[in-house]
Amino acid sequence: MKKTEKSKKPSNRISKNISYKEGIYSATATRLKIENKPNEEQLKNMKQVAEKVFQPVREWCGHPIRINSFFRSEALNTAIRGSVSSAHMKGQAIDIDSLGEKSNAELFEYIRENCDFDQLIWEFGSDINPDWIHLSYVNKDKNRKEVLEARRERGKVKYYRI
Repeated sequence: MKKTEKSKKPSNRISKNISYKEGIYSATATRLKIENKPNEEQLKNMKQVAEKVFQPVREWCGHPIRINSFFRSEALNTAIRGSVSSAHMKGQAIDIDSLGEKSNAELFEYIRENCDFDQLIWEFGSDINPDWIHLSYVNKDKNRKEVLEARRERGKVKYYRI
């Protein structure tokens, strides 16, 4: 295999605890036969999110974390009616859900207090625990450290600073 051909093949790992397959998986994409593959820049962004935020949280909690959504192609984002400016399309956002003794609320607070991030969103749930956590990472200089809560109100999603 030529070197240029090899460099185009995606790595099977985004990070120690995230496989490439897991990072691009979407039941909706599978069902609708939508190709959901990042380009080199998007894959680079995914690896940065994993390195700067996901892996530190994973190491801290010491148990698996489910990835609900990571990369979304434009076609997939449209199919799920995602935001037209979704950071998922750039590979800069990940939605996670605790699979162990640490609750989503504990993961949320750990990220808020210990990690650099662009956005951290408490996604629905209750005042005690979110249903899942959305977090994004752009880069050290552009991260806004924006902390929000998403709530459903009269059929619409509203975001509140917390």
